[in-house]
Amino acid sequence: MRSFRSVVVLAALAVLAFAAVAQRPTRIPLPNNSPFPISQGVWVGNTLYLSGTLDPDFGKPPAKDTKAQTVGAIQAIQKTLAAQKLTLGDVVMMHVYLAADPATGKMDFAGFMAGYTQFFGTKDQPNKPARSAMQVAALAAPGALVEIEVIAVKP
Repeated sequence: MRSFRSVVVLAALAVLAFAAVAQRPTRIPLPNNSPFPISQGVWVGNTLYLSGTLDPDFGKPPAKDTKAQTVGAIQAIQKTLAAQKLTLGDVVMMHVYLAADPATGKMDFAGFMAGYTQFFGTKDQPNKPARSAMQVAALAAPGALVEIEVIAVKP
């Protein structure tokens, strides 16, 4: 009986050790060897956590509004996901941070939705993630109106 328990305990420990190794994070560095001290994303098991993403062209003239920055940010996310062999359809959670548009002094949620709905809940890509959207006083990058974080799961 004791021997059987020992085998069961050892088997359980082996499973836990394998699970721990399988869940070890794999970090994706920022592009172009950026010295910024964050990862572009982190894999844990089959789940990818992406850092906040901006429209890469948000600061270039002419100034872009919330809708245009949303489209640019989602396209950048789409590119990052593709490099990891994922699509926007694999996104299960999205956190959206919206800064006030200097032209109005208010968050442009309608502009965000106009950009967002080009990518989610469409005929071509019907999946819709769980999502939070919030207004923030400002984003760290001056002139940025939209920053988006996503969590995606590999099928």
